[in-house]
Amino acid sequence: MSTATRTTVINDPVGIHARPAAEFSQAVTASGCTVTISKKPGTPGVNASSILSVMGLGVKAGDTIEIIVNGDDAETVADSLIATLTKGE
Repeated sequence: MSTATRTTVINDPVGIHARPAAEFSQAVTASGCTVTISKKPGTPGVNASSILSVMGLGVKAGDTIEIIVNGDDAETVADSLIATLTKGE
């Protein structure tokens, strides 16, 4: 098992709202990895497989988020999850 960490700035004008939160959480669940997402790098994250937890972070445009992926193929999963979050930007 490995761990990967990624940070990115959210540029979507409405931040992480319902649709991207749902797509992201579904991708996390499908990955089979344990993933946390936090609004500020270095702060405790929330369970990224929970749509409500992801939306509850209140991520807005310009915020930097951090994801931490634990599991098999964590590097590839982390890259894929970042792509899911930033695809509409």
